[in-house]
Amino acid sequence: MSRPSLALIHGWGFGRQAWAPVIPALSAHLDIHLVDLPGYASAPPDPGRFADAARRIACRLPAGSLLCGWSLGALLALEIATQQAHPQAEQPPTHFSGLILVGATPCFTQRDDWPHAQTPQLLERFTQAVADAPAETLRHFIALLNQGDAQARAHTRSQQRALSAMPAPDPASLQQGLDWLGNVDLRAAVTAITMPTLLIHGDRDPLMPLPAARWLSAALPNARLACIEGAAHAPFLSAPERFAELVIEHCHVCRITPHAPTSGR
Repeated sequence: MSRPSLALIHGWGFGRQAWAPVIPALSAHLDIHLVDLPGYASAPPDPGRFADAARRIACRLPAGSLLCGWSLGALLALEIATQQAHPQAEQPPTHFSGLILVGATPCFTQRDDWPHAQTPQLLERFTQAVADAPAETLRHFIALLNQGDAQARAHTRSQQRALSAMPAPDPASLQQGLDWLGNVDLRAAVTAITMPTLLIHGDRDPLMPLPAARWLSAALPNARLACIEGAAHAPFLSAPERFAELVIEHCHVCRITPHAPTSGR
């Protein structure tokens, strides 16, 4: 039997290099496909809607893969999974066998009935800052996402070094990502996702509050939550060995008990 195939979708502001700390451990057991978000590295900008961008990402990946998304990448992975649960006749989705959501939320911005999120004002500040000074904004963002982590200073330094060595994301794509984070709300759609789902979340995540992950764990019909103590928004940095163990185990469980695609509801 061939090895499980895992697609890694990075988050806002980072390229595929975000996964570097866990790639060696994951590659020893899995076939890895690194996904560049629109406007990052070699991926061209995508002016389409959020759902269209997610569909185009899915079409580039091997059928039967597992999806692993972090932060904004997790939101895109959720959208891809909802499209699999609600297929359109004219555009049948690629079938994926499992889902891994890292630092995930179905809705990044607060709503009247959704307190487990960030304020619209935070996004407004980031939107203006990206327009004025994108590189400096990304450095500040790295410090923000590591706030509260038991190793915050070390992670911030290592990520800022990695950021300086990678191609700068397209500024328009950074703005587009912030727009997605401000407007996308998948709460009503995710309950149709029946594929096996693993949520990995830091218990000190300052961007995606832990209650959002708990909500997802309860709302998704076939999900479990693994909470990483002492970790902020990037648990694969805080506990890379534990992170890799969880991911590899989930991938192999999904291969042993393959998930049949849903027919839509």
